[in-house]
Amino acid sequence: MGKLAERLRAFSRNRWLVFVAAMWVQSMAGIGYLFGAISPVLKATLGYNQRQVAALAVAKNLGGYVGVVAGTLSATLPAWAMLLMGAAQNVLGYGWLWLIVTGQAPALPLSMMCVLIFVGTNSATYFDTASLVTCIQNFPMSRGPMVGILKGFLGLTSAILTQVYAVMHTPDQAKLVLMVAVGPALVAIAMMFVVRPVGGHKQARPSDKKSFMFIYTICLLLASYLAVGKLAQDFLQLSDNVVNVLTVILFVLLVSPIAIPVALTIPSKEEVSMGEEALLSEPLTREASTSQEEEDQQQAILGEVQEKSIKDISSLPLSERRDRRPHLGENFTMVQALAKADFWLIWASFLLGSGSGLTVMDNLGQMSQAVGFRDVNIFVSLTSIWNFLGRVGGGYFSEIIVRERGYPRHAALAIAQILIAAAHFLFAMAWPGTMYIGTFLVGLGYGAHWAIVPAAVSELFGVKHFGAMYNFLTLANPTGSLVFSGLITSTLYDYEAEKQARQHHQVTMALLSPARLPGFLADGAVKCEGAVCFFVSSLVMSVLCVVGAGLSLVVAHRTKRVYADLYRPVST
Repeated sequence: MGKLAERLRAFSRNRWLVFVAAMWVQSMAGIGYLFGAISPVLKATLGYNQRQVAALAVAKNLGGYVGVVAGTLSATLPAWAMLLMGAAQNVLGYGWLWLIVTGQAPALPLSMMCVLIFVGTNSATYFDTASLVTCIQNFPMSRGPMVGILKGFLGLTSAILTQVYAVMHTPDQAKLVLMVAVGPALVAIAMMFVVRPVGGHKQARPSDKKSFMFIYTICLLLASYLAVGKLAQDFLQLSDNVVNVLTVILFVLLVSPIAIPVALTIPSKEEVSMGEEALLSEPLTREASTSQEEEDQQQAILGEVQEKSIKDISSLPLSERRDRRPHLGENFTMVQALAKADFWLIWASFLLGSGSGLTVMDNLGQMSQAVGFRDVNIFVSLTSIWNFLGRVGGGYFSEIIVRERGYPRHAALAIAQILIAAAHFLFAMAWPGTMYIGTFLVGLGYGAHWAIVPAAVSELFGVKHFGAMYNFLTLANPTGSLVFSGLITSTLYDYEAEKQARQHHQVTMALLSPARLPGFLADGAVKCEGAVCFFVSSLVMSVLCVVGAGLSLVVAHRTKRVYADLYRPVST
């Protein structure tokens, strides 16, 4: 009985258990990507036009990407408090929204509806920050794969929730809003006391690489399974029982990573109990130390260059230290980074690429309905899956480009932005099947941005003030959404919708006085149908994505020598 208690205690403090729990939290943290699925019901029940829906989308994007408060509090609050605050915001924002959609609460002015969307989506910044900060502390020498996996699960949120919604077998879209309101909060509360620092640096093992590969395999299986399952449900008339079985398999895949902490806690036949406990609690063994030293050499390449700049600056007199400007590849302050043209080129390129991709995600409901699709959830789910693959694949591909080819990381970003430009062109043409191909390209390209840009910024401007730079860069996403969705897409959509309404309802319009006509057209009673709804806006975004790819190539050209210096030891 005593050994069982010790095993349970070791299991509860295993860093892989914390990592798996953080993965589950992250799988509910991407609620912002579900906006494309819930926006049609918001538009229909609240009587909004496309400009008003776009305003909600901008508020949602600001809530999902402005994490200054969460980032500041993470330095003083424990992870459980961060998760609890996120859960409270999630229920408050989306729970109130659900009450309004179902008629149980009175409708609020648009400005207050934007506040509700902001508060509800801002909960994701608490979930994301708590998970990342905790796991970075537990996996100090494996930050790359750990962050990539966590960010990947965040991209799967909408696919997971829409699959659970399919089990309910109900046409009531308000139920999806309810799931968004309570699902993430319940998972966060359940994992509240599991996600925490557990002295993970003392638990490093030679088998860690195999454990990461196991989770990578589960991630790819999960993405492939979701993609095949969603396409099957869209093209085939599956019975309710089959849909239920598909959902059960989904949950089995989500739970399966728990096998790692279980296997590490249960002793093998060759191990005695005391030896296994020592591996979990004592400092690194000699074998693990050797393995870790090899990894340290790879991870120290950038650190040596950037640490050298700190030492060089520290040795200078105070007056010269203030005037000394760092070079790319060294540690910059936020103010110094803002004075560099390269930083603004990265920001502008990120805005054009990710901003236009996010606009597609926010308008998937209207885009699919305009070309004749009734089930908008399929495209929201598929985009979520491709977003996940883009994050995993973008990080992997850009790493090959940098370490094996010696090219700057932004060369990979230019390719991702060309993919998004091609997707916008396909949306504009509206050929048969282009919705499927377009969402695939947008998901891959958009996801790649979140794997490539943060890594590139840490390489070019250092890691000492990376948090501030990253938070500033994320503002490009809602800014791009404001320009593309709030100003371009929604304006052109409403223009075409009003023109169609005049053409199709001339008799009805004739019965209304001219004074009442603008109000009738603005009350959300009309919608746009056909490829013309997004034709011009898609072409504009396609051109701007090509411009973004050009800016990425400019960054690649300007930083080519920097990357050659940073990664020369690896490429030889």
